[in-house]
Amino acid sequence: MKSIAVLGLGNMGAGMARRLLKAGYEVTVYNRTGARAEALAADGAAIATSPKQAAEHAEMVIAMVADDHASRAAWTGDAGALAGARPGTILMDSSTLSVDWVRELAAAAAARGCPFIEAPVTGSKPQAEAGELLFLAGGEARDLDPVRPVLASMSRAIVHLGPVGCGATMKLVNNFLCGVEAAALAEALAVIENSGLNRDAAFDILASGAPGSPLVKGAGKRMLARDYRVNFALHLMLKDMTYAVAEGARNGVPLTMGEAARDKLRAAVSAGLGDKDFAAIAELNRPPQR
Repeated sequence: MKSIAVLGLGNMGAGMARRLLKAGYEVTVYNRTGARAEALAADGAAIATSPKQAAEHAEMVIAMVADDHASRAAWTGDAGALAGARPGTILMDSSTLSVDWVRELAAAAAARGCPFIEAPVTGSKPQAEAGELLFLAGGEARDLDPVRPVLASMSRAIVHLGPVGCGATMKLVNNFLCGVEAAALAEALAVIENSGLNRDAAFDILASGAPGSPLVKGAGKRMLARDYRVNFALHLMLKDMTYAVAEGARNGVPLTMGEAARDKLRAAVSAGLGDKDFAAIAELNRPPQR
């Protein structure tokens, strides 16, 4: 496999495309905002004017976009990648999507005669740039095996979880926990700051103790520094939490912690923090920055 199309060049997609270029693949890119595609051209990527054009000569098409709506736009319609993909082209969506849409997309790919893999990832911008993502794959093993070398160039590991839908489910469970943890950490930090505790010493206790997950350590440092340059945008965490709560309900499990975190994230978006890193949720409990 030599030719790969990448649809979506945000923080994640751009890093993934660069890793593929570094691995020697012929990469064609498409992005709704053309300037992001131009940046990849300097690294050797060809630029397509539509998802359809990107897919026409590719042996594999990878999408990494924001949500169900953006994924539908990338794959379907007269200008979508499905219209350009030849039968046998391997199609993969690595976006964080709802389980219902992933299954609908898999059916559309099958109707086109194309194998489909869903492979959302854990990790954010630094991991995408370093090729250290974890792929959570759903689909048939016979479809995944031929593209493992492609995924290996972008990742530290590939986990095949089962049929289509399993990857999306696992990713929503993962981000449900991340969002709840971030919301709880923001409130814990507010208590520390408002109580007069030595903030740095108190955070060190949390980070080095039982609560000290990688998220607490990473997001906590950004909260303390009020450094909200985007690794993972807050509005995307809200989207993921919304999908997760809906998936929980579909499985008969009310995600009450998820609902609380979703409402907190929604309030942060309403406060103008949506385009900042999700660690900016901490600002809801703080006085305005001077």
